[in-house]
Amino acid sequence: MKKHTLALGLTAALGFSSTALATEATLPSVHVYKSPTCGCCTAWMDHLEENGFEVTATNSNNMAQIKQEAGLIPALGSCHTAYVGDYVVEGHVPADDIKRLLSEAPMATGLSAPGMPAGSPGMEMSNRQDSYQLILFNNRGQTRVFAEHN
Repeated sequence: MKKHTLALGLTAALGFSSTALATEATLPSVHVYKSPTCGCCTAWMDHLEENGFEVTATNSNNMAQIKQEAGLIPALGSCHTAYVGDYVVEGHVPADDIKRLLSEAPMATGLSAPGMPAGSPGMEMSNRQDSYQLILFNNRGQTRVFAEHN
């Protein structure tokens, strides 16, 4: 049985020290903002729970505002926006990459899987597997490739 819950309000659970090693015993909770009708967001949340994260969700009909408040530039956007530890996680980022982000703790605002790449967690489509990059970004609009999935 899936255990993610629906939280109210716009608060993010951020009480995690980014210097701690991201093992399943120390994983911070993930707070996801998503459209109320998005199935792929729910599938991504299931993926995170299967990989040791505790997940809560807030449904929103104003995702553009949430993305703006999170510091995302339009080119980095996807369907859902999450907060984990001290970071924003945008889109279908694999759980192992979130764990790596938390372990390495780079000076950054967050990590994005721009668009909705087929084959990424929550976007499984039969045998289709798009190549995609995960982009690390900061609050000055600077970006760099964090990981590639081919």
